[in-house]
This record gives sequence, structure tokens and C-alpha cells, in this order.
Amino acid sequence: MKNTLKIDIVSDVVCPWCTVGYKHLKKAIDELDIADQIEIEWQPFELNPNMPKEGQDLTEHITQKYGSTKEQHEASRSRLVEAGANVDFKFDFYENMKIVNTFDAHVLLEYAKQFGKQTELKMRLTTAYFSERKDVSKQEVLKQALLDVGLNAEEALAKLNDDDARFEVQRNKQHWQNLGVRSVPTIVFDRKEAVTGAQPIGVFKSVLREFIKPKAI
Repeated sequence: MKNTLKIDIVSDVVCPWCTVGYKHLKKAIDELDIADQIEIEWQPFELNPNMPKEGQDLTEHITQKYGSTKEQHEASRSRLVEAGANVDFKFDFYENMKIVNTFDAHVLLEYAKQFGKQTELKMRLTTAYFSERKDVSKQEVLKQALLDVGLNAEEALAKLNDDDARFEVQRNKQHWQNLGVRSVPTIVFDRKEAVTGAQPIGVFKSVLREFIKPKAI
């Protein structure tokens, strides 16, 4: 029986470096030819748990939260656009872009897990937000994302009004916070070793080799 390495990725849908980090991890897995030995599970983290329904201007939010200047924010965006291009992901930042509440998205990601569609839905939502200028807090956007990955949208959206489903996400979120996760992405290997941030592909390869012996070429 083949051993499987469980990788937990603690992240938020609107976290750009989470996307870059995942893409680096995936490339490392593919280059080592061990995809069939990996099980990825996405864990909830809200960058802005108190974000109101109407959202907030992204530049305003970043400068307020991190104390950065507009120029620093623009430089960071440029780095992200370049980092995204290097992994075939489009970051389309635009004037008046908003940061939005993502709790409902996390509820749907939990739902998708039972169908093996979690990663697919995560990337669909991330792409919708960063590449297609869509508000992933809106139900019509969430519904389309569910349909795009072949999930039962009506059944999934019903979970948004399910107290147990919402509590489960809150419980999972708290669990990882209790373990000390304060920033994302935090990528946890076999619940034994954690890597934070969008590390280079080589770093992920090094960690993966600790747990899985790559196939002989």
C-alpha cells in the first residue's frame, strides 16, 4: 500500500500569496512526480473576519491595516503580478478593487471536500476574485463557481444557512489559530512540519523529500 502525505494548507480565498505558494508547492510536487502520493486539504483562515458585507477599498484597507504607504502597496502589487505571471496566474489589480468577506466561501470549500473538489473550487474562487474582478462574497458568484467545478450549487448554497456547517468552519478556523497559525499561507506537512509564506519551489522540494522518496527516473 502506498503511503500518502497529508498536506494542510491554511489560507484565505483573497490571499494572493496563498495562490503563489500553492502554485510553487504544486510545481514541486509535479517535478518530483509524487502527485499520486499527496493529499491536500484546505483549512480556513479569514484575513478580515470582521469585514462588513459591502467590503472595503483594497488600497485603503492595506494602508490602514499594515501602515504601508500607497507607493509601498503599489510596489507590492507589482511584485505579485510578476510572481503570478511566473506561475501562469493573472493578478488583475484595478482601481477601487475591494477586499471582501470570505466566510461563505470557506463554508463552500468545506462542502466541496467530501466530493474531492476542494482544490478545484479554491482555485476557481481565487481566479474569480483576482483574475476576473468578481466579488466572491456574493451568492451569484459563489453559485457560478460551484457550477463551474461540477458541484450541486443548490445543495451547497443551502449550507450557507446551516448553523452546523457554519460552526464547523468556525471550529476549524479556531483550531488552527490555537496551534499558532497567525499568517497565511501556512502549509503543514503530515501535521509535523510547517512552512509559512510563498516559499520558492526548491524549499518545497526539500521538505517533500523529507517525507516522500521521489520515484527513480
